Amino acid sequence: MIFARPAIAALALSLPLLAAAGDALKPFPPAADGEQRYAIDLPPLADEAAHKVELIAGRTMEIDCNQYRMGGQWKEKTVQGWGYTYHRLIKVGPVVGTLMACPPGSRRQAFVAVGGEPVLVRYNSKLPLVIHAPADVEVRYRIWSAAPESKPAPRR
Repeated sequence: MIFARPAIAALALSLPLLAAAGDALKPFPPAADGEQRYAIDLPPLADEAAHKVELIAGRTMEIDCNQYRMGGQWKEKTVQGWGYTYHRLIKVGPVVGTLMACPPGSRRQAFVAVGGEPVLVRYNSKLPLVIHAPADVEVRYRIWSAAPESKPAPRR
C-alpha cells in the first residue's frame, strides 16, 4: 500500500496532460448505434464551485403559437475504471403541447426542448463534459453562476 500514493499522485498529475494531448475523450465510451456523442470543453474559471452547467436537449421543428416540449430521461453514467461521469439522454418521447387556437401565419421554426426538471451538472474545466443523445436530438448548454454573496435566511 505504500506504493499506492505515488501512483495516485502520478495519475492526478497526468490528467491535465491527457486532456492537453487530445486524448481527453479516450476513457469515454463511443456513442452507441443511433446516438451522437457531444463533448463540451469548458474554460477554466477562478471559482468553478460557484458555477453549474445546464444541459438542454431537443429538436428544431415547425410549431405554432402553442407551448411544446418533449419527453426524455437523463441518466448519469460512470466510466468503468476511471470514475469519470458522462450523461445519456434516453427515452426521448413524443412532443406534447397546449391546444390553443392559433392565428394564421403563426407557424415557425423553433427549438423544442426536453421538459422536466433542469439538468444541472458540476462545472469542471479539467475534463470534457460528455453527453450521449439520440442522433436526431440536438444538445445545447448554458452556464449558471451563483451570486457572489449569500443572504441569511430569516428565522420564524
